[in-house]
Amino acid sequence: MSNIPSVTLNDGSQIPQLGFGVWQVPDAEATAAVRSAIEAGYRSIDTAAVYENEAGTGKAVTEALADGVAREDLYITTKLWNSGTRDWSGEQGRGAVLRAFDASLAKLGLDYVDLYLIHWPRPMHGSYLNIWKALEQLHADGRAKSIGVSNFGTEQLTRLLGEASVKPVLNQVELHPYFPQDELHAFHAEHGIATEAWSPLGQGKELLAEPALAEIAEKHGRTVAQVVLRWHLQRGVIAIPKSVTPSRIKENLDVAGFELDADDLAAIAGVATGKRIGPDPQEFDWN
Repeated sequence: MSNIPSVTLNDGSQIPQLGFGVWQVPDAEATAAVRSAIEAGYRSIDTAAVYENEAGTGKAVTEALADGVAREDLYITTKLWNSGTRDWSGEQGRGAVLRAFDASLAKLGLDYVDLYLIHWPRPMHGSYLNIWKALEQLHADGRAKSIGVSNFGTEQLTRLLGEASVKPVLNQVELHPYFPQDELHAFHAEHGIATEAWSPLGQGKELLAEPALAEIAEKHGRTVAQVVLRWHLQRGVIAIPKSVTPSRIKENLDVAGFELDADDLAAIAGVATGKRIGPDPQEFDWN
């Protein structure tokens, strides 16, 4: 990971700017995928309870530790899902959060995670502040070294910043050249919150087939995926691409050694559509 920079979070901890995501990777395939990623040089692994692959991910981590990778060199993220109850209020809600965290930790086979996130704000319920209090307890206990959020908008972040005792270290959101999230990214920077991109490559072939991006890739002798990941890094965004193909896992890590210039950045800005691929967090309420 020597060629991948780290981002210093607002609690003083550091996270590699390029990590490995396992969304939509079946549990049976997660172990091999995560082992390939760690062997390639990734040190940040991002999973979640709802992905149903924490056990497979944890097995890969256990195997890597047995092979001599130091636990302190790995950065493991998982997320709280809004399952089991719709009432996340009061002590009952905080207890549900703690039980969900315990379940994730057991599946991962770890004593702590480096980062624990609220997966979705579900603003229509108004419970994310109470949930955050439980995350603050996990942080105080040292079982979640850092805590943050995912898919939060400026309204939820503003409320959280006004009432929380611990500031979220980052907000993980949909972000890619089609949906660059300039306004939210600027808000994060203003308030000392890191921006992390899920689906940094746009979740499919459409973005990777963009003619403007293909021209940039040809110019630099790189793949379109490498160009997009380089774009994230130069914006200061943390990116967590996903793949189960060892060659692509290695390819996605190889984003040092070239720099996008002003013309490149302008061309990438030109493909933005402002349209999401995933659901709108202000309306998302799956249980």
